[in-house]
Amino acid sequence: MIAHKEGVLAEFVVKPKRHVRETRPREMMAGPLKSRTDASAAQTPGATRRAAIGLLLGAPLLSACGSMQQFSNPFASSENPAPAGPPQQPAVAGNGQVKVGLLLPLSASGNAGVAAQSMKNAGEMALAEFQNPNIQLLIKDDGGNPQGAQQGTQQALDEGAEIILGPLFAASVPATAQVARGRSTSCIAFSTDSSIAGRGVYLLSFLPESDVNRIVEYSASIGKKSFAALLPENAYGNVVEAAFKQAVGRKGGRIVAFEKYGADRATPARTVAQALGQADALLLADDGDSVVAMADALTAAGANLRNIQLLGTGLWDNPRVFASASLQGGLYAAPDPSGFRAFAGRYRARFGAEPVRTATLTYDAVALVAALAKTPAGHRYSADVLTNPSGFAGIDGLFRFRSDGTNERGLAVMRAATGGGVPVAGSPKSFGA
Repeated sequence: MIAHKEGVLAEFVVKPKRHVRETRPREMMAGPLKSRTDASAAQTPGATRRAAIGLLLGAPLLSACGSMQQFSNPFASSENPAPAGPPQQPAVAGNGQVKVGLLLPLSASGNAGVAAQSMKNAGEMALAEFQNPNIQLLIKDDGGNPQGAQQGTQQALDEGAEIILGPLFAASVPATAQVARGRSTSCIAFSTDSSIAGRGVYLLSFLPESDVNRIVEYSASIGKKSFAALLPENAYGNVVEAAFKQAVGRKGGRIVAFEKYGADRATPARTVAQALGQADALLLADDGDSVVAMADALTAAGANLRNIQLLGTGLWDNPRVFASASLQGGLYAAPDPSGFRAFAGRYRARFGAEPVRTATLTYDAVALVAALAKTPAGHRYSADVLTNPSGFAGIDGLFRFRSDGTNERGLAVMRAATGGGVPVAGSPKSFGA
């Protein structure tokens, strides 16, 4: 059962409540999780009781707090890393009885390998801050490819893994899913491609759909009824488009202008600029450089962006956006910054380096399975437990898995300002029905 206390993850109250299932540390699990947000707290034993394990605890949502931590377009790099180097040997972290497979592209070249190492560190940090729970992580290098994922999954399951965490890349997830489903084992993957989610395959990642739903719902709550949008003609834009049209429809709003752009930004910018007089809000969803370029194109087309409420997604959490005079005052959905700042401080104190932005995903995943390890074997990682509508609260804030394998996150609403994002509306304390 999962309980509800301030502190480390422990048991969950698995009954469907309206509040979020938070975990509390029992004495045996009350490890050095930190509750402070500065790096010094990371060195203080016993100070980790709250913020450290935000998972299932109502810890604040995260957001980027620097260039290394900013969100990036999850579809920009096609998830096809360069050829991997020599595979890393399997490793084990923790000495508990409940075995959990962790698949990461540790030998992948470039940024993929760097991210994988940071995510591995975060997973091991979760175990340490949870004060050595009854978990043993079976760490496998999948090389960033489907063959490696399939092999690593098979090895982990043969060694007794009850659940698989990973892979990171969308192309590798189906390979893992095929093996895991054959053994009736759930996977919690880290890809942002919702098309590969499904029965027994849950995504613990930052999905664009959550950003769009949150910002449209907030806009409607402050009286915005007519919307316009300019989106990129790519995979990210397609996902945002579907979510945007559904969200506006749910709120009874109307879309007065909608255009997509590729290399030519001027033509769609002129079309939307001519219709802005009928709109209350304009959604610009793209990475930082492209959002700034689109705002410039709209201004060149005669649009006065100060007369309309600009809206964005988590990709707005970018220094280029904050430095743009045209985008000042724009609202975007993202995790609250405090959670990641606290996590990053503890990570720096432990590893002497900055964590990648996705490192919190591994931390939350490991903390979740560690908390659930207290529940009965055979049920602890079942679909009804993982998809409990109450959800969980992690370093990145509230999240819950849907039955289709996608997730919903509780996000804050931020305002773009010169010094960075400023919270306008906090993250929700619980999920609705």
